[in-house]
Amino acid sequence: MSSSAAAPKLSMTQVLLCGAAIVTLSMGIRHGFGLWLQPITMDRGWSRETFAFAIAIQNLAWGAAGPIAGGLADRFGAFKVLIAGSVLYAMGLVLMGLATSGLAFTGSAGLLLGMAQAGTTYAVVYGVIGRNVAADKRSWAMGVAAAAGSFGQFLMVPVENWLIGDFGWQSALFILGCLSLAIIPLAIGLKEPAYQKPSGVHQSITQALHEAFNYPSFRWLMAGYFVCGFQVVFIGVHMPSYLKDHGLSPDVATMALALIGLFNVIGTYAAGSLGQRLPKRYILSSIYTLRSIAIVIFLSVPLTPMSVYVFSAVMGVLWLSTVPPTNAVVAQIFGVQYLSMLGGFVFFSHQIGSFLGVWLGGKLYDTTGSYNVVWWIAVALGVFAAIANLPVKESAIVRAAPAAA
Repeated sequence: MSSSAAAPKLSMTQVLLCGAAIVTLSMGIRHGFGLWLQPITMDRGWSRETFAFAIAIQNLAWGAAGPIAGGLADRFGAFKVLIAGSVLYAMGLVLMGLATSGLAFTGSAGLLLGMAQAGTTYAVVYGVIGRNVAADKRSWAMGVAAAAGSFGQFLMVPVENWLIGDFGWQSALFILGCLSLAIIPLAIGLKEPAYQKPSGVHQSITQALHEAFNYPSFRWLMAGYFVCGFQVVFIGVHMPSYLKDHGLSPDVATMALALIGLFNVIGTYAAGSLGQRLPKRYILSSIYTLRSIAIVIFLSVPLTPMSVYVFSAVMGVLWLSTVPPTNAVVAQIFGVQYLSMLGGFVFFSHQIGSFLGVWLGGKLYDTTGSYNVVWWIAVALGVFAAIANLPVKESAIVRAAPAAA
């Protein structure tokens, strides 16, 4: 008997439209947080490490809450988890604007927003995609959802820069808080009927976790995703300040982040489509290799607006292109019954890397006055991730049938 899930209950078009819109909002809002680093630290009199630590906690909380949000979505449906995540998102943004101490800022921008993102981003949405899109289109569909998140970055970064400039950084956060509540009506489109257990061998949560963490390919995927988190969050949060430190205008930083988002649409869609045709481990290894090469070239040439734009376009193609093949491999190996939960654990590794990337960026800058050390750490980790993904086995795991009573 096949171990795949029962026939899809929601149309693929509905799932992709609503899921893409949710990811556009949730990922688009968070991608612009780097624009708040300087106005908040200057207004509050905080160090860059204070801001960076809060965003680092946000990424860690996002990762830690990811498996829980994913498990709840697998058990009770994505709809309820998305509503809770939307409300937390609005609360976190409002309290982020009201915080007057580093501790309060860490609680709002860090813990609350991290938990909100766990309930409104890829792990939850991909679980719905996995259960409602046929396996022969799953990687492509995940690429479409990831491309939506990329478009959100392209769309929202200029909007957030405009909001900060015209309304001030605090009011801009309040406006975004209201906007994040739009996830609630979109979640209706992902409200699934009662989940039908797959035929074949049925697993408990404990069995699924034991199987995954004892499977080498799952651990290699987690190792590679750790590196992904380190690189993209360090660049996303610290790039605006890095460019300003070198005399480039804030408009260059805004354009750089927008270009990352624009070209990320191309990269994530292409990665999802290629994942239907090529071994996904080779796609992932190539992405990490090209990231390291791009960073080395960027650090080696004179820093000009044009070099920034070229680097941003290249990194944009490679930015979230790891997401569709990584999650598609998890579904391919373990099936879709616990896809949100297992994807959440892989993403937790990503967020540990994110924590270190954003926090070390602020810490080492305050210590050395430069981001150079962190840039080269990102290069070395990219080489490691390229090697780590090569041993991944993509075939479905073979499970023994339960013994007869």
